[in-house]
Amino acid sequence: MIDGTPIDSDRETRDEKSLIDPRLLEILVCPVTKATLEYDASRNELISRAARLAYPIRDGIPIMLADEARAL
Repeated sequence: MIDGTPIDSDRETRDEKSLIDPRLLEILVCPVTKATLEYDASRNELISRAARLAYPIRDGIPIMLADEARAL
């Protein structure tokens, strides 16, 4: 509780996990096409437009496996 306002620690943890370091985004590429990726904050995914795949981010870690990706 800060200044009488309760802190939702679960929410803060979720928000922190959903953020990706912009420097990491600069160096990551799609493992299938080697194209650049876009970060979709609302779905917490990295999007490869070239491969038409969305790679999930779990606990702040991008899962860069084609088998784990969602087709767009």
